[in-house]
Amino acid sequence: MKSRQEIKALAKESIIEQCGVTILIIFILFLMTFVSIALDEITRRMFGNVMYWVVYWIGLLILVIMEINILGEFVKVYKREKASVKVLFSGFKINFFRKLGGILWLYLWIVLWMLLFFIPGFVKLCAYYFTKNILAVYPKVTARQALKISMRITQGYRKEIFIFMLSWIGWMLLSVLTLGILWVVYVGPYWFAADAGLFLEMRDKALADGRITHEELGIEKDKDQECDFPM
Repeated sequence: MKSRQEIKALAKESIIEQCGVTILIIFILFLMTFVSIALDEITRRMFGNVMYWVVYWIGLLILVIMEINILGEFVKVYKREKASVKVLFSGFKINFFRKLGGILWLYLWIVLWMLLFFIPGFVKLCAYYFTKNILAVYPKVTARQALKISMRITQGYRKEIFIFMLSWIGWMLLSVLTLGILWVVYVGPYWFAADAGLFLEMRDKALADGRITHEELGIEKDKDQECDFPM
């Protein structure tokens, strides 16, 4: 399995090859996030707190499903396959309820673990880290099964995932200082591509070790088809 440094180096190379598309994808996500926050505030002022929370959760779920679509596209980017901006929106009509169910199931378990203790909750967050990636790449995997497969993929490698997340703190701070501009033009594409690389490397390692099977992912053993189903 490639190291974190090797994965990041390959991620940098991959986003350079499709810099226009990757920047546009992150810009759209950034813009939609801004619009969602603005709508939340307008709703709160005009209709009160009850409607605010309704609009807030609807907006949040839409953004998360869009993030799933983006994760699927950045798997393509990392593998040097052509990504598409239109999938961010067209992907909503493909497996929408499966994605929504997977997100709700994921958040439910994260909240439950966090309510018990913070540290065990964070450990579980690392264990569930690839749930969204699985939902993005493997349409035959059910919402509940995606969580279980993520736990098996990350088994024995949750420390590496924690370090991977920590390694972005500096970039996040710089993105805040530049009012999100650095995030759109570099850090966002870089992070999503590196995340895709980490997922693919740990997935392959889990397959080699027998912790997961091709059948569970809904693909043929002799044919890697994950990018044929980006949604």
